[in-house]
Amino acid sequence: MTDRRQMWDERYAASDRVWSAGPNAEVERIVGGWSPGRALDLGAGEGRHAVWLASLGWRVTAVDFSAVGLAKGEAQATSRRLSVDWVVADARSWQPPDGARYDLVLVSYLHLPEDVLSRARDWLSVGGRLVVVGHALRNLTQGVGGPSDPSLLHTMEGLGAATSGLQVERCEEVVRHTDGGDAIDVVLIARRPAG
Repeated sequence: MTDRRQMWDERYAASDRVWSAGPNAEVERIVGGWSPGRALDLGAGEGRHAVWLASLGWRVTAVDFSAVGLAKGEAQATSRRLSVDWVVADARSWQPPDGARYDLVLVSYLHLPEDVLSRARDWLSVGGRLVVVGHALRNLTQGVGGPSDPSLLHTMEGLGAATSGLQVERCEEVVRHTDGGDAIDVVLIARRPAG
């Protein structure tokens, strides 16, 4: 794990920004019109979604194991006078404070062999939503970009299994146009029902 953390720290340190400063277009389409509440950005990287959510009035906790990536997000938030709770921790083992529940748990392009989604669903408040956007397994052979290890990529079946007990509002593949060609992503929106 230390090697992966070091690799991401070095990657984030090597340039001003690895990812765009603004939110992913699909994340923006999904969440942009929702009423703000308490949000968790799990695997926040450089913090672009955490900063964007805070700008919309969300109370945001951003978790990532790269201190370098989160420092970039914190600098952006500070320059915009936005408040985000930045937590340097591994998404695979981090736990929210006792009793903490979220109206939104965002998992955007976090690709791990371990199942973090099943844990994340337990952190939702009643009516809260788990939103996942990431590379689909099919992207490996029919799309561009993303991890080359199939164990890191999302499948519809895997997402369905991770949402046990939630009401799935949307679970589908989407094509994302890039300068290098079309990427195939998956999008999941699942809500914690009452009761």
